[in-house]
Amino acid sequence: MTSAKPRPVGPVYDGWLPGVDAICYGGDYNPEQWPEEVWEQDVALMRQAGVNLVSIGMFSWALMEPREGELDLAWLDRLFDLLHAHGIRVDLGTPTASPPAWFFHAYPESRVVTRDGTVLGFGSRGMVSPSSPDYRRACVRITTALAERYGSHPALALWHVHNEYGAPVSDDYSPASAAAFREWLRERYGDLEGLNAAWGTRFWGQVYGEWEHVGVPAVAASVVNPAQRLDFARFTNDALLACFVAERDAIRARSSVPVTTNFMAGECPSTDLWAWAREVDIVSNDHYLRAADPRNEVGLALAADLTRSVAGGKPWMLLEHSTSGVNWQPRNVAKRPGEMARNAFSHLGRGADAIMFFQWRASRSGAEKFHSAMLPHAGTGSRVWREVVALGAELGAIGELRGSRVHADVAILWDPESFWAQDLEWRPSVDAQHRERVDAFYDRFWRDGVQVDFAHPGQDLSGYRLVVAPASYLLTEESAENLTRYVEGGGTLLVSYFSAAVDEHDAVHPGGFVAPLRRALGLTVEEFLPLREGESLTVALDGGEVAPTLTGTLPGDVWADDITLEGAQVVGTYVDGPAPGSPAITRHTLGEGTGWYVSTRLDVAALSTLLGAVYADAGLAPSGLPEGFEVVRRRGEDAEYVVAINHTDQEVTLPSLADGTTDLVTGEAVPGAATVAPGAVRVLRSPLA
Repeated sequence: MTSAKPRPVGPVYDGWLPGVDAICYGGDYNPEQWPEEVWEQDVALMRQAGVNLVSIGMFSWALMEPREGELDLAWLDRLFDLLHAHGIRVDLGTPTASPPAWFFHAYPESRVVTRDGTVLGFGSRGMVSPSSPDYRRACVRITTALAERYGSHPALALWHVHNEYGAPVSDDYSPASAAAFREWLRERYGDLEGLNAAWGTRFWGQVYGEWEHVGVPAVAASVVNPAQRLDFARFTNDALLACFVAERDAIRARSSVPVTTNFMAGECPSTDLWAWAREVDIVSNDHYLRAADPRNEVGLALAADLTRSVAGGKPWMLLEHSTSGVNWQPRNVAKRPGEMARNAFSHLGRGADAIMFFQWRASRSGAEKFHSAMLPHAGTGSRVWREVVALGAELGAIGELRGSRVHADVAILWDPESFWAQDLEWRPSVDAQHRERVDAFYDRFWRDGVQVDFAHPGQDLSGYRLVVAPASYLLTEESAENLTRYVEGGGTLLVSYFSAAVDEHDAVHPGGFVAPLRRALGLTVEEFLPLREGESLTVALDGGEVAPTLTGTLPGDVWADDITLEGAQVVGTYVDGPAPGSPAITRHTLGEGTGWYVSTRLDVAALSTLLGAVYADAGLAPSGLPEGFEVVRRRGEDAEYVVAINHTDQEVTLPSLADGTTDLVTGEAVPGAATVAPGAVRVLRSPLA
């Protein structure tokens, strides 16, 4: 059993939106698409729906600055005053995700160039080189004008810089990017000797003798240097972040209102959310269901847990999700009755203190006219509208939940730099993709009812009972030492295959694969043994006294390792495959903790067997609740809030509730146990002992 210390929880509310004392509810509002006589109708309906916050301005640059240097903000003045008069707070977006046509005409060299050399044109969104000096200058100019005009407006509650950085295009291979990349490399490495060493340029004769010879990793005759590709991913993240910081600083010089930008946690891989979270005042996220996934509520929960984790456990904002279908996926699948509420309350249960949508009123024109909205094309007689109004009322009834925190005993390691490196070309198997393993482990925890945080491998992990590394291909020596100390101190560490293979330069560690975790795991890996497409293997389990639940066999596929033991105990052996009779799953004791290693791909069902033994080491257990019954908890100063979401078609009972539990929406007492109807949600308040 672990000796890890519990982490502190409680409503540490380090600032929130000024003038907002309830759960934020609303969405993107684009009134410029409508005659002004419609605006009065909109705000009246917003009040009916319980809306208290709207996001405006994100795609209005062409109206705000119709010609370069010529501002027209009178319409925005009227909008601010109208919303303020009706008690609706404003999240003012800077419009820099979509520069006007005049900008592209005046500064054609600012256009993004794709890796294959295609120059992207005007007519979409998010397609300007973040390294373009002209773009950055224009962004700061319009943002400064907005901050000077509205920075102290009484309706203003939040600044919203840009929109979904890195989407739909993140990396840019233009001349402006190449010049900025060289400067970034000079700062990182100091001289060409350092660059050549980090990139291993003696391989394939790529040694650089002059800085001007260093370029972007555009398409080449064969695979481009992977260390260069990795550094370019880092550079791209930094270039995007520098754009945000420039706008943020222009705002902060003129306004004390908090500043955010909307992440796309888990769905926009070009951004390092750990770095971005340090630069925003409040973390916010956009999330859209993967419509093709019949269990997309699991992916939703993952994104919410990741967002809360990068926020350091503080309350965060869901700035966008959909009331029903979206238009940009292959099949515009509509949400079924009650699904919108289940989605909203899953985000809220996992730490969101704002539940907002794209968008308020459905657009009649443009690329997203088939995207759902709070006020759909069908109007106020529609099911979606009735559910929007009902959700607003329910959120309005549970305001005391605001500021409470989520506690997790399990952490899944999430390192964007490792993910950037792992998914490049010429890895041992195209099937060894980082996201597949992250999703599989998360899905298992979701089914088991075990609350999860995400964590960077270099951060303090001492508060977790169990840490899982499903895809830590790139692991620095420092992070490996951190994980080893975690095990020695009493933690339980589970490492999956193809981890700790390379360092921060995508170079194999001295000592070979998994070398930095040798002490933590009690083994080394002599050789990777990936399987052919469609092949599988069998693992025979024998956990003995240390893991008595590990009996029988498990199926594996994709991967095997040739393992050399250095103190670890074998609890699973390959029956067949490329290494019959060799170790497949191991357990190692180090100090007060244990390090587990699983060297093949186990599916979600097989992970249940493995994790049963791992849970025992960590002092954890599955919830025992029916699969598909999602229960998440937030803890305040004097109460615990239980958000119970029934994704099944059967009534489910939540047992063993504390005396004094009440239904937060209805105010009714809930004695002993609570039933949750099929497809329904309940929010319960239990006093803390």
